[in-house]
Amino acid sequence: MKKSTNNRYDLDERLIDFAVSIIKIVESMPRTRAANHLAGQLIGSGTSPSLNYGEAQSAESRKDFIHKIKIILKELRESYNTLRIIHKSKLYKDEDLVLSAIKENNELICIFVKSQDTALENLRKEKRNSISK
Repeated sequence: MKKSTNNRYDLDERLIDFAVSIIKIVESMPRTRAANHLAGQLIGSGTSPSLNYGEAQSAESRKDFIHKIKIILKELRESYNTLRIIHKSKLYKDEDLVLSAIKENNELICIFVKSQDTALENLRKEKRNSISK
């Protein structure tokens, strides 16, 4: 992964790299009923955080930003559980790729929980400031 001093760029890249790893996992899964179902779930939830992050960057308000971050978290949590099911069911060709995706998924969840908490605190501060004026 490329390193940059711009945190937004780093997060953009991490989310894109995560989506690419999800695509690689899905494309290598066996063609069984269970694997096809989980692959469909994972391709949707695993690629959408990157796309939704772009929307969050263009949020119309702090409330809109928080809403979009919550959507990203929902999708990341779904991906995390789906990856764990895939791993426990051994529906993969490359265990290291799945384990790496699980680790990155967990780290992304932590980042977005912190982002959500910070945005909620800033919203509370805005409300307090507008009331005291």
